[in-house]
Amino acid sequence: MDKLRAMTTFVRIVETGSLTAAAERLGTSPTSVVRSLSALERALGVRLLNRTTRRMALTDEGRDYFERCRRLLSEVEDAEAALLARQVTPAGRLVITAPVMFGRLHVAPLVIDFLDAFPDVRVELLLVDRIVDLIDEGIDLAIRIGTLPESSLVAIPLGSTRRIVCASLEYLARHGQPRHPDELPGHRAIRIIGKSFEPEWAFQENGQTLRIPMPDILATNHIDFAIDACLKGVGCGRFFAYQVQAQIAAGQLIRLLRPYEPEPLPVSFAYPHARLLSSRVRAFIDRAAPRLREKLIESS
Repeated sequence: MDKLRAMTTFVRIVETGSLTAAAERLGTSPTSVVRSLSALERALGVRLLNRTTRRMALTDEGRDYFERCRRLLSEVEDAEAALLARQVTPAGRLVITAPVMFGRLHVAPLVIDFLDAFPDVRVELLLVDRIVDLIDEGIDLAIRIGTLPESSLVAIPLGSTRRIVCASLEYLARHGQPRHPDELPGHRAIRIIGKSFEPEWAFQENGQTLRIPMPDILATNHIDFAIDACLKGVGCGRFFAYQVQAQIAAGQLIRLLRPYEPEPLPVSFAYPHARLLSSRVRAFIDRAAPRLREKLIESS
């Protein structure tokens, strides 16, 4: 029995949910798929799938074996891709994810430049303000802001960014400028809502973290709208520095409470630890990383 082929057949059966669909995916007959599965179960001495005329379900042993087979086959594919990457120019599908505004401001222009340099690559850019499971969602490369809790990811440092508080001159003229975080509850706040945002604003003083509950005048999950409201004097806003770099540089927004800002958060490229980098992923990292580092220095 060709063990690798049998493992591939088993994985395709589980992924497609039926013997017939697996046979179509593999370009073979359902009979061949059944024989391959039966031979694999005999060789292992366990039943992997409970099968009836109407449905299939993984056994406990089958569930564990499926996860191990999928990882192993992925490593085999990566090993083959790594060898081919040395022989061919970057080509194929490249899937990148980034936070919405960081991606729009900094990653999207790099993607356009990259496509111009490597016309045989097809890029999918997923901009979302949530943590994406890179393996489950088939992502090749991610921009992550903050520490990486997943030990399965490799990080390539790009720089850092801070959460900062700012307000317009119009707002400060009407409400005064806070000199200490304790004064903020007396101000009007524009608050960002969403899973990755905390309801309290955090600051640092003498090595201690201050958490200030903010009474909001406006809450939104849309960064651009929050910045626009801040520019119009609706209230104080708390943003990542890169998000309001242009408005601060133009004097439209004033950076507040700088001595009390929390520690900066790392910004990194991240990719799955077990995945060997294809030529297209490596080419994008090599081209984009120096430019992103420059942008993050400018906005710090």
